[in-house]
Amino acid sequence: MNIALVVSDFNQKITSRMESAAKERASSSGARIVSTARAHGAFDVPPLADALLARPDVDAVVALGAVIRGRTRHDEVIAHAVASQLCAVSVRRGKPVGLGISGPGMDERQAYARIRPVAERAVDAAMGSHAELARIRP
Repeated sequence: MNIALVVSDFNQKITSRMESAAKERASSSGARIVSTARAHGAFDVPPLADALLARPDVDAVVALGAVIRGRTRHDEVIAHAVASQLCAVSVRRGKPVGLGISGPGMDERQAYARIRPVAERAVDAAMGSHAELARIRP
């Protein structure tokens, strides 16, 4: 199976580690990372995921980012919008998107604690959904 990654560069100290964890999980699970795209922030991930899912050599996308709570509820707005758009992209393209964007409502310490589990679950979700789609499609 071929996976593409979309990695948000905002909070790069966290997301670069998420990228490494996702690559390790994909490799150990028998998947190949065929492309990696860089987004400025989590809000910029959906159009890149859409473009990657349009490629015939990409079976699924794993979206990685960290939306950390600030002084307002902006993190909630961003996380909701991104999740909604990634779901829409997945349905439109008929290919899975593993949601590896942590937050909202977390502080930086919590974001660091979630690096590996969030990235690994996103890879697992993309791979599992891809297998299930292959099983149920006519």
